[in-house]
Amino acid sequence: MPVIVKRSKRYKKAAEKAVATPVAVDAAIEVVKGFPATKFDQSVELIFNLGIDAKQADQSVRSSVSLPHGIGKSKRVVAFCPPHLVDAATAAGAIKAGGQELVQQIEKENFTDFDVAVATPDMMRFVGRLGKVLGPKGLMPSPKAGTVTADVANAVREYAAGKIEFRNDSGGNVHCVVGKLSFESKKLSDNINAMIGTIRKLKPQTSKGAYIKRVVLKASMTPAVQLNVQ
Repeated sequence: MPVIVKRSKRYKKAAEKAVATPVAVDAAIEVVKGFPATKFDQSVELIFNLGIDAKQADQSVRSSVSLPHGIGKSKRVVAFCPPHLVDAATAAGAIKAGGQELVQQIEKENFTDFDVAVATPDMMRFVGRLGKVLGPKGLMPSPKAGTVTADVANAVREYAAGKIEFRNDSGGNVHCVVGKLSFESKKLSDNINAMIGTIRKLKPQTSKGAYIKRVVLKASMTPAVQLNVQ
């Protein structure tokens, strides 16, 4: 049986203001900002539908980016690093930093109350044991995402300030937050265009045909507006 989604009166009212055809970034921002307000500051999201074969490892789209104006939210970061880098990682904003003892804490206590994990390359032989815990939650450090690095303090600083990590799902879609609805339109536009540019640069060489097939902009509780990004 088809799933019936019940929409609130506010959403239905917003849907009446939705546009049926793709529009430029600046116009889409104004449409989303014009939807009925909520009692909280909604996140603004970009959703890309990409022309990739998500089953092929060489067509995965995964990376990280520091948007020009951040995303309006700080992140909780842990750092896996040797003893001589613990103080620097903590000073940079890590909520926890350490080597094998931090790995053991996560193993014993199933501690995953953080948003991002970064690690120095030499720590990955220990962190690898946490694959079953961190992997399903998307928290496993990865060189491709920029979360495995020798400059752990700088990585902590960037992610704590709102640097975002993203990857395609099984349907070839990439979901990412690009700010808050309270952001000035210009700041949202800068962030959105930076994100679109980042996705363009990550086109896999083996991807055939149209790469960016569809992009929509929405806030947490609003309908989506399709962008004209051709």
